[in-house]
Amino acid sequence: MGTPIIMQPQIGILALGAVRKKPAVIETPQGDVIGVRQMMFLSHSYDHRVVDGSLGGMFVRRVADYLEAFEIDRKL
Repeated sequence: MGTPIIMQPQIGILALGAVRKKPAVIETPQGDVIGVRQMMFLSHSYDHRVVDGSLGGMFVRRVADYLEAFEIDRKL
């Protein structure tokens, strides 16, 4: 995991880590269990003079939501 560096005149950059299998807590109706899931790190940097921290966080959350709901067989 690292911190991406902004190259001026850009105002932001998104870094995607490698997808790796990691143990994770999975919530089920019967209780929590530990299972193996594919995970990756998303990190971003942006110029705080242009982008508010809340807006930057919403952006990364939206990207994560899209990736988590990705379906390989989905029709375009």
